[in-house]
Amino acid sequence: MDALEIDRIKAGMQYESTRQGPPDDFPELPEIPAGRYVDPEFYELERQALWRRTWVYAIHADEVPEIGSYLKWDRLGDPLFFVRGDDNKIRCFYNTCRHRGAPVVTEEKGKGRGMVCGYHGWTYNLKGDLINLRDKRDFVGLDLKCKSLIEVRCENFGNWHFINMDADAGPLMDYLAPVVPDLSEFQPQNLRLADRHGVVVECNVKVLLDAFLEVYHLKSIHQNTVDRFLDHRGSFMTLWPGGHSRMVTPNRRPGWQDPGTKGLPDIPTVGEIPRTANVSINVYPNIVVPPAPTGMPFIVFWPIDIRRMYIEVCWFSPDWGDGPRPEIWETRISNFDRILEEDTQFADSIQKSVESGGFTGISLNYQERRIYHWHEELDRRIGDAVPEHLRVAQVLGKFIEAVKAA
Repeated sequence: MDALEIDRIKAGMQYESTRQGPPDDFPELPEIPAGRYVDPEFYELERQALWRRTWVYAIHADEVPEIGSYLKWDRLGDPLFFVRGDDNKIRCFYNTCRHRGAPVVTEEKGKGRGMVCGYHGWTYNLKGDLINLRDKRDFVGLDLKCKSLIEVRCENFGNWHFINMDADAGPLMDYLAPVVPDLSEFQPQNLRLADRHGVVVECNVKVLLDAFLEVYHLKSIHQNTVDRFLDHRGSFMTLWPGGHSRMVTPNRRPGWQDPGTKGLPDIPTVGEIPRTANVSINVYPNIVVPPAPTGMPFIVFWPIDIRRMYIEVCWFSPDWGDGPRPEIWETRISNFDRILEEDTQFADSIQKSVESGGFTGISLNYQERRIYHWHEELDRRIGDAVPEHLRVAQVLGKFIEAVKAA
């Protein structure tokens, strides 16, 4: 982050703290139709146009640490697995034998010299090539090269590995271009995986994701936690192309430090803003990351079905050296989980409300514009197939900031 951007963010937080209303040219945000959270047709459009055609975070390199290490993965519904090849490259494949569809990986994780289907013994190497099968004589004319495991697009930003179910998608780093400058300060190529856990929440994925795109709720939900050290009225927001966005919220007390981070190693390349304020970046569509010099979580939101979701928290740390992670991480993770419980406490009730006749749409204010920006991008991706009564008007175009060339 250069000096001009730092000064712009500081001035923006000062403006937000002292303004008497939204900017004069800011549009009134139309209601977001409640049906977007409950309509089966819309859910299927979203599943096909968003979740199956977008780069999404999948695993950290530490989860397949050695050649031959593999890990099963199914967050998008399809049975997949990751494996580190002989060339040290991490690949993603459908966990589907090309013979009759049986899984070629049955354990959640492990290590091997290749993959062997337990049903009929078809054997694949670490690059997914079919290299052997039982009773070749009965497969007259079979070209083994045509029966490799089907690969899924998998690319990385540092140690973070993303996938895209769309084989024709553009490169990952082009997609991430708006957020790369901010996140590069944290040396993702050196970050280690400190923890990964999650919980099922009984609501549509957007119900909970919306809550993490604003700080309007702090004084109600987080009175004894986050609201004690963050000044939500000074929150400065940036809307980027592709649905990505950033929110920078000033600390109430200059120099405040999360007690759960004291004693942890520091990333020296992190700049002034993440050291002195709370930054929250939405990597569209489903990552919220509040980065800090001592590491950060990816809070990742996954749909299970129209009324259930899975929230996953993946913690990344600068290298702590040999041995297990420092004990202070227990405090840091438990402190965050307490905040997460506050955020999820009303999710199931909200889902019931948006399904009722007493609710027709979501009314948003200026502070909640990142939510509207998220929904605008979703409609751009679905296109004309969005039913008229479920569309959101495209009103934020002039407030989306161009990304500077690298």
